[in-house]
Amino acid sequence: MMMCGLCVCGQNVTEFVSRQVSTYPASRLLDLYKSCFQDYMGAEHLIADTASTRQYLRHELATTSLDELLPWRYEPCGPGGNHVRVSLRCVLEGLISEDALFAAFVRSATGGQDVNEWRARWNEMAAIIDAMGLPLKDYDSDRRFIDSILAQGKYAISHSPEYREAYHPHYRIVARDIFEAELLPLLEP
Repeated sequence: MMMCGLCVCGQNVTEFVSRQVSTYPASRLLDLYKSCFQDYMGAEHLIADTASTRQYLRHELATTSLDELLPWRYEPCGPGGNHVRVSLRCVLEGLISEDALFAAFVRSATGGQDVNEWRARWNEMAAIIDAMGLPLKDYDSDRRFIDSILAQGKYAISHSPEYREAYHPHYRIVARDIFEAELLPLLEP
């Protein structure tokens, strides 16, 4: 394997996957992949139309209760530490305004990441995950599905139905530097 920094560091991937399946035992390979692409690619695939993106956030806030959300307020996306998932819990609890979260989310979608480079990184991560021999549900079909979307030049997917049912994910992806400078001080004064 090449040096860390130029490619994927196996220890980071192994630690991330172990933490993910321990925290979210209903995870499938689709969910591991989603966390990894969110960490690398960010959320620019969701920001094509900021007006509808804002409207969807408002809808989600209006239809989500604190009781259905997981107890965390934020967590890292994947093994690289580039992006953070910020739970809508932060807005519903009044710690972060809807405007502040939305602005950080939109500014985090800088684009410029190369899908071909992502595919190469994912293939390295997938080899590490394969070697871990995890008993994840529908592993082989998930692997084929991910390979097929990458072959089409696409990368974004949804959480698995099992993950959505078990964890009710309601969050926004924020670049780590924006999160640390603007949102974290509101959460941990």
